[in-house]
Order: sequence, then C-alpha cells, then structure tokens
Amino acid sequence: MTAAPNPAAAGGLLGSGLGIALFSSAVFGLSGSFAKALLETGWSPGAAVTARLTGAALILAVPAVLALRGRWYQLRDNWVTIGLFGLIGVAACQLFYFNAVARLSVGVALLLEYLAPVLIVLWLWGASKKRPRALTFGGTVLSLGGLVLVLDLTGTVKIDIIGVLWGVAAAVCLAIYFFITAKENDSLPPIVLASAGLLVGAAVMWLAAATGLLPMAFSTADTRLGPWITPWWVSLGGLVILATVLAYVSGIVAARALGSKVASFVSLTEVLFAVTWAWLLLGELPGAIQLLGGVLIVGGVVLVRLDELRSGTAAATVGVPAPLDHANDVEPVP
Repeated sequence: MTAAPNPAAAGGLLGSGLGIALFSSAVFGLSGSFAKALLETGWSPGAAVTARLTGAALILAVPAVLALRGRWYQLRDNWVTIGLFGLIGVAACQLFYFNAVARLSVGVALLLEYLAPVLIVLWLWGASKKRPRALTFGGTVLSLGGLVLVLDLTGTVKIDIIGVLWGVAAAVCLAIYFFITAKENDSLPPIVLASAGLLVGAAVMWLAAATGLLPMAFSTADTRLGPWITPWWVSLGGLVILATVLAYVSGIVAARALGSKVASFVSLTEVLFAVTWAWLLLGELPGAIQLLGGVLIVGGVVLVRLDELRSGTAAATVGVPAPLDHANDVEPVP
C-alpha cells in the first residue's frame, strides 16, 4: 500500500523551493550590474564573459565530477547537447547580452533578451501555420507592444540601435537554447550539464580570442558599485561566484523542488531584480515609458507561460506529453 502524500510536507517543499527560486533570480539579476561595472573601467564584453565562464567552470568542476561518480560515458553520450548548450546557451547568449549592456541600460538589455518566449511563439506559428491559443496570442501581442514602448522611439532619450540588435541576438540565442533543451534529459545530471557547458563556452571564448576574432581587454582599475569604490576583483568575484555559481546551483535546487516549468516561471522575477540592482549599484533606471513597456513584456511572457502550464497540466491529465516544454533544470546565464 502506498502512503498518502503529506500536504504539510509538500507545502513545506514548495515554500522552500519558491524561496530558493527567488534567491536564484536575485543573484542571476546581479550579472548585468557586475558586468557593467567592469565594462566601464575598460573591460571588453568578451573579456568579462570569458573570465566569468572560466571561473565558474573551474568552481563547478568539483561537484560535477562528484555527481558523475565515474560515469564518464555520460559526457560522451551527451556531447551534442553539451556542445550546443555551451556554444549557444552560454557563450553566444552571454556575449550578446554583455554587448547589449555595454550600450544600453541593464534593464532594457535584459527585457530585450526576455523576448525569447515570444520569438518561439512566432517561429512555431510560422512553421506550423497554426494560430496560437488565445492566451498565447494575447501574451505575444502584449509583449510586442511592450517592446515598442521599451525602445521609446519617439522619446527624447535615443536608444542605441546596435545595442538593441545585440539584445535581440541574445533573445534569439535564448530561444534556440530553449529548443535545444526542450526534451527532458535524465541521463545527465543538471550540474554536470552546467559545468560542462560553461567549460565549453569558456573554451570557445578563449579560442576566439586566440584567433583574433574576439577583442579581449582587461583592466585592474577600481570599479564603482553604488556608493562604494571597490577593487576590480570584487566585481569579477561577484559576477563569477554570486551571479553564476550560486545562481546555477540554487536554480538547479529550485527546479527539482518546484519542477522545471514552475521554476522557469518564477525566474521571470529576474527582470525585476536586475532593474532594482542596476538602480542601486549603477544608478540606472529606465524611463517611465520604458518601465511601462517592461511591465507589458513581462506580462505578455507571463501569459505565454501560463498557457504552457495549462497545456502541460491538461496533457498530463490525458496521458500525453505537452506540446513544448520551454524550460529545463538548468537555465542559461543572462
């Protein structure tokens, strides 16, 4: 006889998982502020990304090796997933996002990247020639309307078009990443995927730098974080340890406690955290019209995610897989 589930225990697990998921979003949201603090002292986006990936990969290598428990064949069997995750979901996505941050405010750059679910909807719509369900369609329209407000084309503050293109490129990489990881993979521990993907991403960045394709500029000048002047390694350490290592590990724990779909839904709070951190640490705050646009973008993505959750629940009820799960136990670092 199977014991009945304990509602109190389930509620406690959900509550703790929700807290960990919010913590993960909060530390992920720090990445733009730490990166911009470095960029403003002379670091190139490529150098910041390379240092971030290399440091995080080395730190996560130890728990990843322990998680493998000698089953090295798991790396061989999943080399395509690891390679695509490292190249697109890690290296390209971060590089494009940091290039956008170098030209735009952190909040605007992240909002552009978070258009990825909308891009997925538009792609599936065009490929299948089927109009999305009402909730998804409404969320897509809402997000596109929010994009127009975020760009503030008629405002007094001119948006850097190159920065916008970098932000959209980051969104495209994030959308591709979601397609790559849409299929659940139980043969590779999430922390191994994270560590191996970071290692691949770092190797790609170093190779691009060695061949002259990627400009690399480092600086040992002090960085400014809010009212404090700190050594460069403080911002870099925060980028590596807080915004990458702790963010990944807590994200994995949250995904296992809440489920990948709910965890990815909660991760939308990263936008709010990122805007708050940028305001506190960099003195950046998007204009009122851009903040309204950000609310519409996030609201639209929420509607799309709600539709996914509803369709997933309905599919589980009748015993068939959901159409597309846009989340996995490991999310790309913005």
